[in-house]
Amino acid sequence: MTMAKGSDYIGLMQSLKNDDTDAFEDIYRHMAAKLLQYVNSRVRDRELSEEIVQEVFISLWVRRHKLGPEVALESYLFSAAKYQVLSYVRSEKVRHKYAEHFALFVAQHQATITEDLVNMADLKAVIDEQISQLPPKCQQAFRLSRYAYKSIPEIAEEMGISTRTVENYITQALKHLRKALSQSQWALIALWFYM
Repeated sequence: MTMAKGSDYIGLMQSLKNDDTDAFEDIYRHMAAKLLQYVNSRVRDRELSEEIVQEVFISLWVRRHKLGPEVALESYLFSAAKYQVLSYVRSEKVRHKYAEHFALFVAQHQATITEDLVNMADLKAVIDEQISQLPPKCQQAFRLSRYAYKSIPEIAEEMGISTRTVENYITQALKHLRKALSQSQWALIALWFYM
């Protein structure tokens, strides 16, 4: 079965914009398997692929009022899936890069770093303790950036603020960490955040 075309397609989009859950389910029935196959061919993890496809459809529902009837729904869904896959790949690469740099730093400075700082849980506790002293929105922006690996535009959309405000929050948090922590702690944390 193929996606609706022409006037039927426009009607489906209009129904979706009018909060019609039947229209949403119709789109899901037609597109979920195709999207799952596409995503799984790239990440090669069925469970993760299912999660990504669910995120795509959640995003569709959340953004339904912003979509005009001229939006090519199939192209939109595949683009959203591609974006989710790229975000996943990027976050995996970032985590891997952080881990490599941290391991290298520890190997080179093992004699001067206390055992507590080497422990990842302790490192996160040090950061969390300092970040918890910041205003709530500043904390949220920092955590979304550094722990959820979200981009500045993604954070801005989630928090309902401008990208400039997100950048200011993250800069404020990093300045606070730099000022509050000892030289060795800050060096380790700066490397961890790959600044």
